Amino acid sequence: MESATIEIKKKEGFNGQKAIVLPRSILVKAGGPNPLSAGLYLTDIGFYPKAKFHYRERSHGIDQYILLYCTDGKGEVRIEDNSYALKAGNFIVIPADKSHAYESDQNNPWSIYWAHFKGHLVKSLIKLLVKRQKGYKGLVQFNESRIKLFDDIYSNLERGYSTDNLCYVNISFGYFLSSIIFDEKFNYSAKQYTINPIDVAIEFMQKNLHTIFTLDDVAKSVNLSTSHFSALFKDQTGFAPIKYFNHIKIQKACQYLQFTDLRIKEIASILGIDDQYYFSRMFSKIMGVSPQDYKIKRETLRETKFL
Repeated sequence: MESATIEIKKKEGFNGQKAIVLPRSILVKAGGPNPLSAGLYLTDIGFYPKAKFHYRERSHGIDQYILLYCTDGKGEVRIEDNSYALKAGNFIVIPADKSHAYESDQNNPWSIYWAHFKGHLVKSLIKLLVKRQKGYKGLVQFNESRIKLFDDIYSNLERGYSTDNLCYVNISFGYFLSSIIFDEKFNYSAKQYTINPIDVAIEFMQKNLHTIFTLDDVAKSVNLSTSHFSALFKDQTGFAPIKYFNHIKIQKACQYLQFTDLRIKEIASILGIDDQYYFSRMFSKIMGVSPQDYKIKRETLRETKFL
């Protein structure tokens, strides 16, 4: 790894930097019996702008996971024997207990948001991230809402380590991580249009719940071949397209059963299913109960709430 001379390498000390290291006593509290904090909690957090000569090396790793999110400039990260170049938009997660080193580029030093975190849910979250990004490194679109979320987490930690503060920042940090893992979904309501063909296909399904169509029909709605669309859809959602469509239909059926007095046969017809018994079998397979039993349970629950 190319770097500056030893004399000018710096772990920290950059103009405008922000950093908070939570006290060990607080970490014990955060990782203790409170289930809202124990699953995922911060140990350190900060922001280093234009961090020239920034360098860290840990030959044996540390017992926390590390997130580095680069918003400007560039740098390099090494995890065991693998090297990763980071530039604006890139992030990387360094797993706990793995040897690593990272440093900012001398000519175009990076600006990075960073965090150290632990918890019994972390391995599962990082496994999901690696599966979606095909590795520890990924790329996300710059989103001002994501930066504001990070700043909000930091600002609240500056206010102290009350139980409420710790719960809030750790739950919020989980949201921050999910904004990276599911970048295409983050702040979705503020996006002006959808360019992901799978999102377009799902919207097509939602608008056509009253119909029955084939896999070819859905693939044509997004101008993809059937085989490519089917593989892409399953990769992004975990379900085959028609199976996913059936889930949406049953989701809508649950709303009809809960909020209307429509008969099961009428609901099936609205959803484009002429055979009531086929509809009931589909509903039972997905929901684990028959439509009739679902309706009875929801009505009983509703009545109980108003007693």
